[in-house]
Amino acid sequence: WNKGRTLYPSTIMKDMFGEEIEAKLQGRDPLKEIIEHAHKKNIKVFAWFEFGFSPSHDKSNKTILEQKPEWTAIGSDGKPVVKNGFYWMNGFHPEVQDFMLSLILEVVNNYDVDGIQGDDRLPAMPSESGYEDYTVDLHKSQHGGIAPPKDSKDSAWIDWRADILNKFMSRIYTSVKNADPNVIVSMAPSVYPWSKEEYLQDWPTWVNNGWVEVVCPQLYRYDIERYKSTLDEMMINYIKPDDIKKLYPGILLKVGDYYPSEEYLKEMISVNRNYGIEGEVFFFYEGLKKYPDLIKKEIYNSNVEFPSFLEKTK
Repeated sequence: WNKGRTLYPSTIMKDMFGEEIEAKLQGRDPLKEIIEHAHKKNIKVFAWFEFGFSPSHDKSNKTILEQKPEWTAIGSDGKPVVKNGFYWMNGFHPEVQDFMLSLILEVVNNYDVDGIQGDDRLPAMPSESGYEDYTVDLHKSQHGGIAPPKDSKDSAWIDWRADILNKFMSRIYTSVKNADPNVIVSMAPSVYPWSKEEYLQDWPTWVNNGWVEVVCPQLYRYDIERYKSTLDEMMINYIKPDDIKKLYPGILLKVGDYYPSEEYLKEMISVNRNYGIEGEVFFFYEGLKKYPDLIKKEIYNSNVEFPSFLEKTK
């Protein structure tokens, strides 16, 4: 799920918006293809609903919001919310939640996936949002007719909206497990508490309530001291000892021209192991090509043929 399109032929998308798959992939089913290839190599496949409640980037199509303008997230200025270049649907609205959940269940019910994963946009909403008519009316109905504060960072207002997303996270987990108990529910949120302050992602609550089985906070830091201090804070304040097994920190492997040095990469993984963390998530897979021997032999002692496998993933 990326830029308002699925990377599999979706009956839901076709019926609702007339486009069943990303246009350049018409006639193919990339999700089915990757599952077949990966499972032959004993690699698990998680369907990544990357864009979550954001249907588009500012340079991509806006089909969904054009056809469903009532789904548009609105800020206190009365304008559509655009944050970090992304347009947003109103993730507090039941119709939008139902739509997202229907895509997730379409995949779980029709594909042999090993898991599903949300990102820093699922479940998430910019803290600047929540001023849509629906959301304002809902707030009034629960607060004796009082409208939400104009200050989008008001702590009680943050908590109220985050709680709506918490309930949706619980619903995702329950719905996926009802459909297939073997499918793992994984989320890759931003680092807490920034995640809640900026995107209403109260993910420690998800972990504490058992609504996620794997959590991959995006510990994207550029030096070992910052990486270690961020992980330290997370482990001390937000992750209980019994939940360490659920934690797989996100490591930034490539963005633009940036790659971590081999020494820094080994240091981050060493810090993880010292905490008893058994694995990590690399963002993103293209970065693996730079360190095939390091990753395969020195870090994971794996026989997976990273270079040849990745060269085929165009």
